[in-house]
Amino acid sequence: MSLSSAIATRSLGKCYGRVQAVHDLDLEVRRGEIYALLGRNGAGKTTTIRMLLGLVRPSTGEVEILGRRIGPLETEGFRRMGSLVETATAYPNLTVRENLELHRRLTGTPSGVVVKWIDRLRLDPFAHRRADQLSLGNLQRLALARALLHDPEVLVLDEPANALDPAGIVEIRELLRELSAQHGVTVFLSSHSLGEVSRLADRVGIVHEGRLLEELDPSLRADEQRYVEVRVSDPDRASTVLQKSGMRQVTRQDGRLRVYDSAGREAEIARVIVQAGIDLTSLTPIEDDLEDYFLKRTGGLS
Repeated sequence: MSLSSAIATRSLGKCYGRVQAVHDLDLEVRRGEIYALLGRNGAGKTTTIRMLLGLVRPSTGEVEILGRRIGPLETEGFRRMGSLVETATAYPNLTVRENLELHRRLTGTPSGVVVKWIDRLRLDPFAHRRADQLSLGNLQRLALARALLHDPEVLVLDEPANALDPAGIVEIRELLRELSAQHGVTVFLSSHSLGEVSRLADRVGIVHEGRLLEELDPSLRADEQRYVEVRVSDPDRASTVLQKSGMRQVTRQDGRLRVYDSAGREAEIARVIVQAGIDLTSLTPIEDDLEDYFLKRTGGLS
C-alpha cells in the first residue's frame, strides 16, 4: 500500500456458504479522493463496506485503512473513520441532540461539535425531537451527522443519499465535496444512483456479481462518451478517408462507424464521405452517459 492511499484491499473475498458475494477485490483509494462503488442490488457493495469496517470477516484477502491492517484487535484505524451502513439508525428514545451528544462522549470529541453538525445538516428544528419521530430523510441526516461528528479522516458511506429529497441530495453532495477538497477527507461510498455518482465521484469502480469490472474517471470519460455514429455503404473506405482528413479516432461496430472527438464537425464528416463517392445513410451525434456505459458493462436491463 502506498503512502498516498487511505484504503487498500488485496484479493478481498467473502463467501456465504456456496455463495461468493465478493471475488478477489483489489482496490486502492487515494487520500482525499471521493471513490464510488457502483453496482446493482446484490452486486457485493454492502458486503465490501462491511469488510472495510471490520463488521464482516473476509474469507480471503486483507484490508488496510490509513496504513493499518484491519483485523479483530484493530481499534486505532476505526477511530479515524466515520461510517453509515445500509439503513440509518439511532437510539429511538433519545432526541437528535442526545444521540449526537452520546456519540461525542463515546468518541472523546470536544464539546461544541454537536451544535456545529446539527446546524450544518439542517437539523435545528428537530434537535429536541426523538429519533423515532423523525422522517426517514431526517433520520438519514442524523446518521450522517453522527458519522461526521469526530472529524474522521475516512468516511465510508453506504447509499448516503437514501431517503433524502432532491435539495437534501444536493446539500450532501456539496458537503462531501467540501470535506474532500478543503479538509482532505477520503470518501468511499456505494451507490446504485448513476446520476449522483457521475456528479460526485473522482473515480468509480463498477462491480457486478461480486467482481470489480472496471475503474474509471467520469470526467475523463466525457470525450469518450460523445461521438458521431455514421452509417455508410462502405465502412472500411469511409474510415480510411475520415482518418486521412484528420479524424484520427474512428472505430467500427456492427457495420457502423463511430467518430470520436468530433463535436461540431458533423457537416465536415458528411462532406468528406460524400466527396469520396461513398453513400451516406445516416449521421447521428451520440452522447452516452454513465448509465448507458454501466448497463453495457453489466449486461443491460434485467
